[in-house]
Amino acid sequence: MADYGTTAESSTADPSPRSSSPSRNKGSSHSIRSRNSFESSESTPLLARRDSDNQEASRPLSSATSSLLRSINGSTSSKRKLSRRWSSFVALILLCAFTIAIMLVGFFVPEVMEEYAMQANDFELTSISLPEFTARGARARIKGVFRMDAAKVHKKYVRDIGVLATWIARAVESRESTVDVSLPEYGGIILGTATVPPIAVNLRNGRRTGLDFLADLTPGDVSGIRKVADDWVSGRLGQLRVLGEANIKLKSGIFNLGSQAISRSLVFAGNEIPKMPAFNITRLNFHEVELPSGEGMAAEVSIWIKNDYPISVSVPPLSFGIMIDNCSPDQPHIMVADVLTNALDIRPKSDVNLNVTGNISHFPNKLVSECPGSGKSPLDSFIKSYMQGDDSTIYVRGSDSPSVDTPKWLSELMSSITVPVPFRGHTFDKLIRNFSLTDVHFGLPDPWAEPDTPESDPMISANIKALINLPQEMNFPVDVNRVRAKANVFYRGDKLGRLDLHKWQTANSTRVPAHGIESQALLVESRITDAPLIITNDDVFSDVVQKLLFGGKPVLLSLKAEVDVELKTTLGTLTVREIPAEGDVPVKHIMSGDGGLTGFSPKIGDVAILDSNPNGLTIKALINFTNPTTYSATVPYVDIKLLANGTALGHVTARNVSVIPGNNTNVLVQAEWEPIIAGGPNGTLVGRELLSKYISGYNTTLSLRTHEGTLPSQPALGKALSGFTVTIPTPRLHSPNSPSDGDDPLDPPNGGGGKPHFIQQATMHLFSSTASFILLSPLSKTTMYITKINATAFYKEDDVGKIEYGLPFAVRPGASTTPRLPVDWSLGSVGYDAVRKALGGELRLSARAEVGIRIGRYDVAVWFRGGGIGAKVRL
Repeated sequence: MADYGTTAESSTADPSPRSSSPSRNKGSSHSIRSRNSFESSESTPLLARRDSDNQEASRPLSSATSSLLRSINGSTSSKRKLSRRWSSFVALILLCAFTIAIMLVGFFVPEVMEEYAMQANDFELTSISLPEFTARGARARIKGVFRMDAAKVHKKYVRDIGVLATWIARAVESRESTVDVSLPEYGGIILGTATVPPIAVNLRNGRRTGLDFLADLTPGDVSGIRKVADDWVSGRLGQLRVLGEANIKLKSGIFNLGSQAISRSLVFAGNEIPKMPAFNITRLNFHEVELPSGEGMAAEVSIWIKNDYPISVSVPPLSFGIMIDNCSPDQPHIMVADVLTNALDIRPKSDVNLNVTGNISHFPNKLVSECPGSGKSPLDSFIKSYMQGDDSTIYVRGSDSPSVDTPKWLSELMSSITVPVPFRGHTFDKLIRNFSLTDVHFGLPDPWAEPDTPESDPMISANIKALINLPQEMNFPVDVNRVRAKANVFYRGDKLGRLDLHKWQTANSTRVPAHGIESQALLVESRITDAPLIITNDDVFSDVVQKLLFGGKPVLLSLKAEVDVELKTTLGTLTVREIPAEGDVPVKHIMSGDGGLTGFSPKIGDVAILDSNPNGLTIKALINFTNPTTYSATVPYVDIKLLANGTALGHVTARNVSVIPGNNTNVLVQAEWEPIIAGGPNGTLVGRELLSKYISGYNTTLSLRTHEGTLPSQPALGKALSGFTVTIPTPRLHSPNSPSDGDDPLDPPNGGGGKPHFIQQATMHLFSSTASFILLSPLSKTTMYITKINATAFYKEDDVGKIEYGLPFAVRPGASTTPRLPVDWSLGSVGYDAVRKALGGELRLSARAEVGIRIGRYDVAVWFRGGGIGAKVRL
């Protein structure tokens, strides 16, 4: 094989000594030896005589024996000749049969042999190297091991015939051949051509042949290669069929097997298609550099590349152009830098460390110009993705090589292919070391501002301070001219809203040298005035406002911001956008005095019924309250919910109210008492319970709470202030003091002590079985009617009697006496006896009653529980 430029290593199993027999048999099948030589061979004994035969022959024979032998000799000699001829005939038959078998295998079952050869061949590639690139292509050195593995053949008869035929042939040798590799799905374009030197391999099953040869590679259609490469890099290459075709001249021993046309198709799909190798940027450094065109920026990059392939390549110096995305995908990529690589040796299955140097002379206009409708330039978008740790894409395209050793065809091929390379982002932890707002002033929104205007949001004025760490990759001077930010504001971990700093603010910067473990930094300072705080969580805003108004101390807010910084560099103005930053914002309280809800102190004065309807009442009242803030305002309209035990019973409105700091008296408000409308069925129950407790003399309260409609122009503020629940006591019934009976279990809690009840006094008439009552109306100007009554009177815990009355009667403002109502006495009871014994005198009774009340067109059923009622007993 040395004559062919290849080396065939020794087989792992030695050939059989009979390996030459196939060649002899094949030769006998084409020509027959001459009769003389054939007969000469027949005269040669088939069995050699042993020494024992010679010894027997040398012994002296008796005359009788000699005579006998002579008499027999003629017949023995004739039989020996016949035996020799028969053996020669059998050998000839076997030789012919062997020759016929070879002919049958080689000429009559070619399909079987082809199937065996295709399935049984096994080539293990150990390495491929490209030691050099030539002017026309490249020279490849291929190493591997070839063997025939009959176990891979599926059909038994094919396997048996193949093993027999290859055992006979033993080895095969190819002459120098040319292999064309094409892609049928791409119009049959020639991917490349390989010139392969003569190769000899052992064909016997299991025998291994080591191969080590050089092949000359010539690239094919460059435009076709570019089309395949474009499909591969864009992810459209889901499947690739490669067709290899060659005319190979073969021989086995001294026999020429002629030219064999070989065609084999391989399909690569899924994971079989090579992917972009894994890589990592291990070092990145930017610094100023002098370029022929003036000052510029240089980038030094070290890249680690994973190499899992058994390929060795000597790569000459190359030049590339680095590009990034334009504003839209249909626009050409933007050239950013020129990159140079040194000569590089890639070893099989060894990771690659590549050092690259790139130069940037200036920023092209289209690189730093804002894209339509986005407010960002292509460079802004790229830097943002990189600094946020997101993967972006750079595009690498070959250009003219700086070395004369680089073949022209290689430069042309690489310059025609653009490869998108994933560019992994790098999160700069704590890039902004400290971000804070100092001297913060918080202003409440204008209640009457138009919605969605800056005046409708709370305002913040403050000084911004940001200490920016300078990444170690940045080794060039920078100055900050302007800053702006989008900041989310949090209170106790919950988001309050966002601070609108979208407008550029003038800034100045000062370099802070490294100190201890702290790296060098840039201190940036700016001032903001009346920046809107857009509320996104009304519940949190309500908490903040309560703390600011009534907490009595500063409120600590926190910020999570994305800061845009405009830098002045050697290459021009560079904007670094959306740098993450965090900081704290202490806000001074806006409360006068010691604060607290107790300072509000609302009280209800005069109450009057204005109107009624089947669902409720319209009431007017005068209230007094204290404004504990330093703010004053004229309120054209305000609407506040009226609640009891958290259930809405109606709402209170006020118009054209002037609110001043401190005391505000006789503020006219109007209330709509509509439990069924405001609170639904539950509202009806809660309203009934409240009225029942009120007329029974219990301590009752009402609550006032804002809502989204409190200030129509400020729904967010109204909802935020809904966290305020102001509780006010209901006005008490007024009458002379009435003593309570401490022994009466039905006297309501805190019901005595002079607290008036709805039923002030009763008079019992024993003879007529009737009773009349003095009732104290809660209304000062409106007459109400009792439509029905079902009541039971008790003396301590014993029944006295019952009243069931269904005719309406009037209860006028103040104290009024009812008609005589029929009483069903509990005759024989202890309670009735106590009443009878008090004839002409007075005793204390308790009562339970279900009462129907009508005020105008509004009807409601209430209950009454009263104790300590003075009852006069008359005949």
